[in-house]
Amino acid sequence: MLIKDIVSKDPIHVSVPGNREKALELMRKQKISGLPVTKEGTNLLVGILTRSDLIENPDEEQIALIMSRDIITAELNDDVSDVALKMVENNIRRVPVVKNGDLIGIVTSSDIVSLAISEMSINDPIEGYMIKNVPTIWDQSPLNVAFEVMRFFNLKCVIALNNDAKMSGILTETDFINESEVVSETSVHNSSVGTEGDKWSWDSTSVLYVEKNHLKFSDKVVKDVSTVKVATANTKTKVSDCAKRMRIENIEQIPVISVEGDLVGLLRANDLLRALTD
Repeated sequence: MLIKDIVSKDPIHVSVPGNREKALELMRKQKISGLPVTKEGTNLLVGILTRSDLIENPDEEQIALIMSRDIITAELNDDVSDVALKMVENNIRRVPVVKNGDLIGIVTSSDIVSLAISEMSINDPIEGYMIKNVPTIWDQSPLNVAFEVMRFFNLKCVIALNNDAKMSGILTETDFINESEVVSETSVHNSSVGTEGDKWSWDSTSVLYVEKNHLKFSDKVVKDVSTVKVATANTKTKVSDCAKRMRIENIEQIPVISVEGDLVGLLRANDLLRALTD
């Protein structure tokens, strides 16, 4: 199968110069997690901007200072498995499709899972593809604590647990963005300097004002925001069956549970790409 068979043409994108608010609003409106960036007035691809880029750079306003410039790209006649390998090797979830440097489309890991892997007969159990280090959080925890747990694991979701340590929901990066805003706070730093050798000298005080942006979350707790109807799989579920489930539910990750209902892993769309590359 070739990229031209699954590519999303005329992708939504932003241009430089541009600002973060416009990009974030577009992501929220279109319910997407990343945008190709073109040079204003042209289709020339100059970067790619993700929600993670916006989260990690709250102090920057200009897209040009936030976006990634080292872009992995594909062309229409590339084989899907070759592009999947690029995604796995570079730990990315989207690849812009170009022609002579101009943006003409985009392919995501979800596209490959939904349009390619789900149509194949890959009967391998997902236990060989899932990750076992899964971020979890008590469902009564504040959102800012859950967000830091997700960041620590460098993943795009966190699993909520109830008082019985059973899975009660899931939060994604999108949920956190929807419940946050960028706020600016100024901190004051004082330092006193006296004249050496003169105990009667006046101390001189220098004052430094530091202004810094950061994400501020709503007062809700995890349970208020998490998705409670969670699609799950078990370790023996087949790769293609999980791919079909992701397509039907329009999701990018599936918690994996044991026969007893305990959380044992997490399967992401990017994990399933390895079924095409191993």
